[in-house]
Amino acid sequence: MHAAVLTSYDTPPTYGEHPDPVARHDHDMVVDVLAAGLHHLTRSKANGGHYSATGVFPLVPGVDGVVRDAEGRLRYVALDDTTFGTFAERTVIDVRRSVLLPDDADPVRIAAAMNPGMSSWVALRRRIAFQEGQRIAILGATGNAGRMAIQIAKRFGASQVVAVGRDTTRFKELLALGADQAAAFDEIGAAAADVDVVLDFVWGAPAAESMLPILTARADRSMPLDWVQIGSMAGASAPIPSAALRSARLQIVGSGIGSVPSRDFIAELPELAAAVTDGSLDVRARPVPLADIAKVWGEQTSERLVFVP
Repeated sequence: MHAAVLTSYDTPPTYGEHPDPVARHDHDMVVDVLAAGLHHLTRSKANGGHYSATGVFPLVPGVDGVVRDAEGRLRYVALDDTTFGTFAERTVIDVRRSVLLPDDADPVRIAAAMNPGMSSWVALRRRIAFQEGQRIAILGATGNAGRMAIQIAKRFGASQVVAVGRDTTRFKELLALGADQAAAFDEIGAAAADVDVVLDFVWGAPAAESMLPILTARADRSMPLDWVQIGSMAGASAPIPSAALRSARLQIVGSGIGSVPSRDFIAELPELAAAVTDGSLDVRARPVPLADIAKVWGEQTSERLVFVP
């Protein structure tokens, strides 16, 4: 069979012949891959930047995807740490980490949306006690995960969503997706002063520099603020000012692999998959032949690239 294979952190995957996967455990299942997204998580694991990267090569990347099992059923699958990912014609899955999909589900849409959508979905469901009517600010709202977060926040009953980003040319689009307000980072104090939750996809200096303007602009600094750290597009570390932690009721929590048990992620998959399948969530996806992986590996695009073997 064919697969995309990484042999080091500093070179893109190469497409070619690769041994077939083998089921080795009771819950393993060899499946045909129909579509697999090129997510930020996939890239960071593949370049060694993610905390879950193992450094074991050769490696077939791909953390999730839509597959067809031996009985012809469609499944969405999220893989555990493995060197045999979904960027291949076939892979091996733990069936317990998959959910069945309707026969008419679009594999490309599902593969594009589940990983970025899961980040905010699980954060709001599993990391904080989010309640309908609360207000949310999203840092990094112009990216794929941020766009999904706007829609998911509204779906969960947020009374106000403030979309914060650098690319002001995309603000009109964010408002069309359901954001009540779009703001640049230098406007964040006034725009997000009284939110209850911050979903942070950027971290780094932009996040640290946003904390004090938000907190000092609050009408009541004793009002709790849950800051949920999800992504680190602007940097792996942030110089958080001590005053941010002392001057207000700020709680910083992370949401991701490890802080959320696998069983909690899996439990949320069916409802998210249903929302993607029925068209409730707007998805931007571009299918790409897996054979072209080296050509598009470093491409930056507003669409989620989805490899089709």
